[in-house]
Amino acid sequence: MKRRVLAIAVACATLGVAVGAISVPTRSRAGIVASQNEIASKVGADVIRDGGTAVDAMVAVGFALAVTHPTAGNIGGGGFLVYRPASGQPVAYDFRETAPAKASPTMWMPGGKYDPQVHHNSYLAVGVPGTVAGLHLAWKEQGKLPWRRLVEPAIALARDGFVVSDGLSRSLRNVQRQMAKYPASVAQFTKNGVPYEPGEILKQPDLAKTLERIAASGPAGFYEGETAALIEKEMLANGGIISREDLKNYKAVKRTPVKGTYRGYEIIAMPPPTSGGVTMIEALNILEGYDLKKMGANSADAVHVMAESMKRAYADRAKYLGDPDFNPKMPVDMLLSKAHADELRKTISLKHTAPASPEKFDWPHESDETTHISIVDGNLNAASMTYTLEQGYGVKIVVPGAGFLLNNEMGDFNAGPGITTAQGLIGTEPNLTAPGKRMLSSMAPTILAKDGQLFMVTGSPGGRTIINTTLETIVGVLDFGLNAQEAVDAPRFHHQWLPDEINYERHGFSPDTLRALAQRGHALKEGGAQGVAQVIIYNAEDKVLEGGTDRRVPDGAAIAVPARK
Repeated sequence: MKRRVLAIAVACATLGVAVGAISVPTRSRAGIVASQNEIASKVGADVIRDGGTAVDAMVAVGFALAVTHPTAGNIGGGGFLVYRPASGQPVAYDFRETAPAKASPTMWMPGGKYDPQVHHNSYLAVGVPGTVAGLHLAWKEQGKLPWRRLVEPAIALARDGFVVSDGLSRSLRNVQRQMAKYPASVAQFTKNGVPYEPGEILKQPDLAKTLERIAASGPAGFYEGETAALIEKEMLANGGIISREDLKNYKAVKRTPVKGTYRGYEIIAMPPPTSGGVTMIEALNILEGYDLKKMGANSADAVHVMAESMKRAYADRAKYLGDPDFNPKMPVDMLLSKAHADELRKTISLKHTAPASPEKFDWPHESDETTHISIVDGNLNAASMTYTLEQGYGVKIVVPGAGFLLNNEMGDFNAGPGITTAQGLIGTEPNLTAPGKRMLSSMAPTILAKDGQLFMVTGSPGGRTIINTTLETIVGVLDFGLNAQEAVDAPRFHHQWLPDEINYERHGFSPDTLRALAQRGHALKEGGAQGVAQVIIYNAEDKVLEGGTDRRVPDGAAIAVPARK
């Protein structure tokens, strides 16, 4: 035990994590809210204190993050929410953005040649936003407190302002150049072109007015009326294709979660159009055939079989997964089956890695700048939500007069039918652009249960690394006995099939481990921090919740719900 904690301490110190607190999770019997922003986490904890459910708290945190964490918190983007009530069946809410009615598979190929700027950094890159509709649908079915009560904290934060942290100050300074050509963005996130300094107050009055319309009218306050008119006006003036009709027609969708088991624990995760749940469960099914505990955390043996399992699951992701409404024959049941995992495991050698398949698929760009929230209330209702604008600050465009950032999620569609890149990759049919279609994602909000009782809530941002970061928190807890904070702090790595390499966090693994992996034929690539996980575990024996928040980035917090007044 001492050796494991020491290893985690060394890795966390190099990642900028406070070593003195690495193994100490937040504990509470009344509920925990874990998010990437302390202000937003406190908003959610207060909602639960006032009698709200985990979904009530999630709605309030989601809107608060749109104010305090503008790089990924949003009302102009979309995402996914998995909810497990203390009694009853779990449910999944899909509020992924959709392609406008005028979208087409070849829209990223003006003149027949692929243009990445059009695909990722233009008004055409904006998908029809889903966040407001998704949060409202979840609240309507699972909420308890009035809608206005949940939006009001965000309104106050936007109207009255909040203190800019060092992390937010640096983030806004870094994005200023990219926002420079959009006057509304410059007006909202600088002081007449001068960056905000830590300790100053950031007010967003136009965003407050938009949130007020949402508080008063629900989704109609966003998808119709003044807000919709402002969005359409900005689109028409700049070559965008989202219309008021696209906005009015947007619908969040309630779906059935995908389920699996691992070491006797039930895995409840998000189904397509995100690939996160299916790919993660497939990889866990393969790993279930190995004694990871005996191999040891961060050992070459464990990393090898985990990477090989990731590689095979990601290959299936590329080949099969997309929007289920456009791909009705996706073999999801086969991908989730233990039999499929057994066959894939037979192809794994413990002594060396196998080269990636000669089949090649395009990996459309998927940004790391997403955000995740995990919440459990005092009655053990659990909610796990990941949502995003795609890249940090989305397409960097604030809608004039409306005060919120637009996403660039259309970049998650494949570049075009049959398109070939310099790396020799070719596009795949399930994720080509089409009107009304939801782009494939890697977001993986996940909940675990044991013997009918809540056990764990987890998830992370990080583009395609999301799946493996979430998987590694689960393996850390179930195989290596880590608590919530240790599971978050533990070093991470990633393999996505193509390129055929293991990306690992700088200083996260010993030279001996890296040498042994190289000897087995693995290509290794050192990188920076991977993911920003938020984890909550329920200790049934002590009847206490413990939360872990990721200190790889600033400003996050797992907040214990205060006792009710």
